[in-house]
Amino acid sequence: MKNRILIVLLTVFLSFTGFSQTSNEYSISFDKAEQHEAQITAVFSNLENKMLQLRMSRTSPGRYAVHEFAKNVYNVKAVDSKGTALSVTRSDPHQWNIVSHDGTVKVTYTLFGNRGDGTYSQIDETHAHLNIPATFMYALDYEHRPIKVKFDVRKDLKWKVATQLKGLDNNTFYAPNLDYFMDSPTEISNHSVRSFMVQNGSKELKINFALHHNGTEAELDTYFEKVKKVVLEQQKVFGELPDYDFGEYTFLACYIPNASGDGMEHRNSTIVTSTRSLAAGGMERNIGTVSHEFFHCWNVERIRPQTLEPFDYTDANMSGELWFAEGFTSYYTNLILCRAGLMTEKKYVEGLSGGINYVWNSPARKYFNPIEMSYQAPFVDAATSVDPVNRENTFISYYTYGSVLGLALDLSLRDLDADKNLDDFMKLLWKTHGSNEIPYTVRDLQNVLTNYAGASFATDFFSNYIFESKMPAYKTLLATVGVNFEQTMTNQLDLGVRIRNFKVASNPTEGSAAYNAGLAIDDEFISMDGMVIDSETKDATYFGQFQPNQTVKLIYKRLGKQKETTFTFNSNKDYSTNLQEKVSNKVQENRKKWLGTKNNK
Repeated sequence: MKNRILIVLLTVFLSFTGFSQTSNEYSISFDKAEQHEAQITAVFSNLENKMLQLRMSRTSPGRYAVHEFAKNVYNVKAVDSKGTALSVTRSDPHQWNIVSHDGTVKVTYTLFGNRGDGTYSQIDETHAHLNIPATFMYALDYEHRPIKVKFDVRKDLKWKVATQLKGLDNNTFYAPNLDYFMDSPTEISNHSVRSFMVQNGSKELKINFALHHNGTEAELDTYFEKVKKVVLEQQKVFGELPDYDFGEYTFLACYIPNASGDGMEHRNSTIVTSTRSLAAGGMERNIGTVSHEFFHCWNVERIRPQTLEPFDYTDANMSGELWFAEGFTSYYTNLILCRAGLMTEKKYVEGLSGGINYVWNSPARKYFNPIEMSYQAPFVDAATSVDPVNRENTFISYYTYGSVLGLALDLSLRDLDADKNLDDFMKLLWKTHGSNEIPYTVRDLQNVLTNYAGASFATDFFSNYIFESKMPAYKTLLATVGVNFEQTMTNQLDLGVRIRNFKVASNPTEGSAAYNAGLAIDDEFISMDGMVIDSETKDATYFGQFQPNQTVKLIYKRLGKQKETTFTFNSNKDYSTNLQEKVSNKVQENRKKWLGTKNNK
């Protein structure tokens, strides 16, 4: 909390003092970009401690899991101010210790990076896509110092720098402290930039969109118009933009084949990456990530869970509020596109069923409520493991869980009072915990809802859907805005497991046909009801012979041995959501207020 407030104050101070404080200084070059290598130099002066402890972070702002960035660092060397070589020792996999220095240490090392997303760094001849924690060592006990970094760009490749760091000159930038530096991804490439000014109270703020892609300038112009609509529509939700620290917000977009699809929010910028070009469906499909990540500049960056403060670079911050921070952001992702005219009402409404079905039908709700689902983030947020897990039965994404709860809260507020809605609740939360950057707890969210909608309403919502895992009355709620919520696929089969080439490819869902039959992952179907499966048999055609509730004998193979069981097909219990064609004037008005659209069906 204090670090975030001090960013602005220290920024003003530094602009007038010319770095009167000692700064930690970095430079990075890319002569061997084709080998995915960067050469990094760091200089730490006026050191007070006899031992300089340098670390690579294990975490990254915006991610909730541990990532071992030190594994891509090598060729570490150190000298003092006179160029005398210093001994470098290791105390753990993430730390380098240097003693016997003269108050100054110059460290050099090589970084390997070849993943272009929101977490890692990618260096090649197309760009240097840098996530700061994955790139730069930091000095323990000197985190408060300002940081200067010089990017030695490849002029032969026409590279230039896009970042939320404050520009100085000659491709040199600064951050007021380590927290801001770590939160400042940087895209160095031959990219194009579009900008526009947004009136925000008495100020004008600049929104930049830096795009590295293989498309045309005309495609970028068209896409940028969509981006502008998203920005302005989201400004309406909160009533204002955040007061960005340097008066600017920058989208760092990278839509190239060698990138990895991702989106990662930061305080005054966001990384959005995709393999899809604007010409190949990216206009429509990539804009969703833009919408999601920009909403984060309010929700999570400033309306921030207490559990994420201070950010820990040595271990994962466990947060029970991600159902709100990520989930409510996910609710607004497509709603904003619909309101901005970038998605039709029909497509938006029909898309709601996927998330509701996923949460509604999951057996995981009996194990974890939304808070506890959020606690699972260190295990699922781009985290990796080699041992199998049972996520099919024990986990619901806090993104989706929170999104369908956001829908329920929005419609419940509108049903409670025609003048209430989730937008105004978010405005109140912004004023209470966002614009003043006072981190919140789950109870704080409940208290703000109490102030907005009354104690009875807030207690009911949190008791049933946040502290417990009950499901809201979606059929009733959706009917208030003229949306059908019906089971329309009961004549279709539901096996309760993914089948690939007649082999069980996932853990069976608890209570499903496959689960009740005792099947397990990697079991191989041989025959059902005496009908043998061979190399020419197709999944869809074969299973199409059976009906819901039909019971057959299944012969299958497990670990090389043939086994037999009884298999009863279940019917598909999924719901669909679609617009009602004929609705009353009241329902039509409710829908119009909710979607905020102008007949873009």
